[in-house]
Parts: sequence; C-alpha cells; structure tokens
Amino acid sequence: MSRRSYHHGSLRAALIDDAIELITERGVGAFSLAESSRRLGVAVSAPYAHFSGRADLLAAVCVHALELFRAELEPKLTRSATPADRLAAIARAYVRFASSHQALFQLLFSAEFGSSLDKAGHPEIAAAERPIDEVFLDSVKAFTPDKRAAEALAAAVEATAHGHATLLLDGRFGTGSRATTRAATSAARATLALLDGRDQLRPRKST
Repeated sequence: MSRRSYHHGSLRAALIDDAIELITERGVGAFSLAESSRRLGVAVSAPYAHFSGRADLLAAVCVHALELFRAELEPKLTRSATPADRLAAIARAYVRFASSHQALFQLLFSAEFGSSLDKAGHPEIAAAERPIDEVFLDSVKAFTPDKRAAEALAAAVEATAHGHATLLLDGRFGTGSRATTRAATSAARATLALLDGRDQLRPRKST
C-alpha cells in the first residue's frame, strides 16, 4: 500500500514531497526513484514522465528548498531598514531554516548531493538561488565598493551564519525552540559585530 495518495496529474508534486520525506527519514544516500515509486504505489517507470532520473528529482527538491527559504526570508527583509539589518536578518533566517527544515538544509550542503548532481546541468537551481544571492550581495556591497573586500566580507558573513546553523544541529545550543532562538539571535549579533569590525577583513599588502 502506498504511503501517500495523490490526485491524478499531480504525481510530480507527490514525488517531490515523498523525496523530502525519504531524505528526512534516511538521508540523501538512501533516496531512490524506485523507493518513491513503491511508496506512492505507482509503476517504477511512472516518475520518468516527470524526471529524467534521481539527480533531476533531487534538483527539483533543491529548488523547492530555496523557494521555501526565500518565502520565509522576504517578510523579514521588509522589516530591515539598513544593509546591516538585512544581513543580520539573513543570518537569523538561515539558522531558523536549518532548524525547521533540517533535511532540506542538509541536502543543500550535502557532499554526496554536490558530487552526484551537476549544477551546471540544472539551471533551475541557479535561478532559484539568484534572488537570494542578489539581496545578500547588494547588502554586502553597501559596505565597500572594493570587489576583493566585498568577497571577503560575504564569505565571513556566510561562514558566521553557516557555523551557527551547524552548531545548532550538533546540539551545541541545546534542544527545542529556545535553542533555535538562541542560535538565531547569536548569528544575527555575530553578523552585526563582524560588520562593525569589517576593516580587519581587508586584504593586507605583503611585506
């Protein structure tokens, strides 16, 4: 018996939803189109009407994750008046996304996912990333017109957000909603502190 029912014509959406469930339960490595077909109660050939293979479906899940993150981020950005506030909001939202959607977060940064999926062959991922990247980079560039300095600052802000998210998932902030709030607040504060001390990130001339 299938674990999920779906209306005629919505198999594509059902496959994406089931892929998310499988990845949540067993990790990226255990996911397969054959297993999704079994769980949905369809022929193993049915998914190929919508996806060319495993990587194609994983790419669709990746796009879904990016669109979900963007939807959660945008309301917070509208309440952020300055570039610093926007970068702090992005760091906070990043950590909260990692907590609320752990499987999707780990999929986006999975080494196996990166090695099994050629992003160049899936331009839809870049298209989904673009609006997020644009608001992030525009906020970073507000602090410096120098390209190298902006790249260094962007990398430092990304590392701050990702580090807090990883520590949260590792249990370093505790468990439950309070831990998520602590980690998200810490990420935002660390981002603001980083921006205040950004001169330390400027490339130095070798002596």
